[in-house]
Amino acid sequence: MNKEFIPYEQALELKELGFDKKCYGHYDSIGELNTVEDYVRLRANISEMLSKEFNSVSYMKEMCSAPLYQQAFRWFREKYGLYSEIFVDDNKTFGFYITSFIEEGRLDKPITRQFNTYEEAELGCVKQLIEIIDRKAEAYS
Repeated sequence: MNKEFIPYEQALELKELGFDKKCYGHYDSIGELNTVEDYVRLRANISEMLSKEFNSVSYMKEMCSAPLYQQAFRWFREKYGLYSEIFVDDNKTFGFYITSFIEEGRLDKPITRQFNTYEEAELGCVKQLIEIIDRKAEAYS
């Protein structure tokens, strides 16, 4: 199940970009993933865990929500209008491309084909999406 979650480093970057959705897991201050399943095993109060805002200022900087890839991709679509797609080609090489829409129409980012697995392509895509938003933020600073 853990491979469904964005890695700690990218989760921290999403937090810095403003990701504020509730998640079924969080990373603690040393980067360990804690999920709802962990809380069930410990007989913890799950509704309390789910209600915590792990990306809020009141928690340590290193602690953050652990979004699923699906949540991150949805957040990029809804907040920034960035649509991504993971694909496999005839050589069984995985890749992705990112699309956005501007007044003039559809704008595709270059296709990236360099991954041996679907999961590697997902992570590469998330990293590229973060980089796109970082560049936009720098351009406006």
